[in-house]
Amino acid sequence: MMRLILTSLVLVGLSGCSTYAVQRYSVKADNVVAYRDNNKKYNVGQFTSTEANLKQIICRGVGPIKTPDDQTFAEYIAGAVTDELKMAGAYDSKSDKKLTGNLDLVQFDSMDGSWSLTLTLVSANGTPVQKQEKYKYTTSYYGETACNQTAQAFMPAVQNLLGQFANDTKLK
Repeated sequence: MMRLILTSLVLVGLSGCSTYAVQRYSVKADNVVAYRDNNKKYNVGQFTSTEANLKQIICRGVGPIKTPDDQTFAEYIAGAVTDELKMAGAYDSKSDKKLTGNLDLVQFDSMDGSWSLTLTLVSANGTPVQKQEKYKYTTSYYGETACNQTAQAFMPAVQNLLGQFANDTKLK
């Protein structure tokens, strides 16, 4: 009996939990076109988060959803903004039009299949602009599948959120 209990404990210990990686950011063509049409150059400053140093969120107790390269979620979004501006030819590290931001909210509901993101960007003129994105995706009752789908849905949620800023004249 003791041997069975010990074997069970070892198997549970070896099984561990899964980690679900968010995809590296890929620019969205519509966002790039919006920045390109703007004909302005931007610099990207520091991005912070209301929940400081948030690098992972536990999904259903199955395992964490993590950003690539041990980034915080705020760093991920700052990199996404920079990538879109660079692709559009609208990035200039010396520009006085510096965009800074705060990730006010980053959370998901893997049962409902949605990411909720709120980001406040501040341009050089000091005007804060806040946008929210509730991104719906297909989920699953099964935890392993649902958490994987949640991780895969983060990047398109960020693309949609940033698209709202790319088309906002208050930042231009």
